[in-house]
Amino acid sequence: MSHEYIKSDNPKIQAHIERLERRDRRVEHIFRRSLHILEQAIAGITILVLMISLAMEIIAMFSQPEYFHDVSHYLHNILTIVIGLEFVRMLIDTTPANILEVLTLAITRHVILEHSDPWSNLACVACIAGLFAVRRFLIRRSELKEEMVEIE
Repeated sequence: MSHEYIKSDNPKIQAHIERLERRDRRVEHIFRRSLHILEQAIAGITILVLMISLAMEIIAMFSQPEYFHDVSHYLHNILTIVIGLEFVRMLIDTTPANILEVLTLAITRHVILEHSDPWSNLACVACIAGLFAVRRFLIRRSELKEEMVEIE
């Protein structure tokens, strides 16, 4: 949203340009702060829903005797909760490493739960290898730790 204003030697014009730049920085700060607060609210709601889902899953484990007969159902539910928790972590701390972890977990969940054709599995494995290659070769180590969206 930052605009590059034309510089001038006229003090009145220069003062006006500086006011516009300050206004732009304030508006950008308000937008960034609002988005950060919204992300935090979504993360809070998501974690609440995930905790309720986990509680319901634990209750179902002990109340239904045939619960463990279908292991894929159990894995589906538990891995969905794990991916949801990783998503919350990504919302709270948006780093390239967290984003790559969420994508890796989601693809891995697909490979584990979906017993589709070998070409689909090969594509998923290639995607995971691509994510590891992106992490290794395209993202500097310093960027892996720092948050992508800076909040002032």
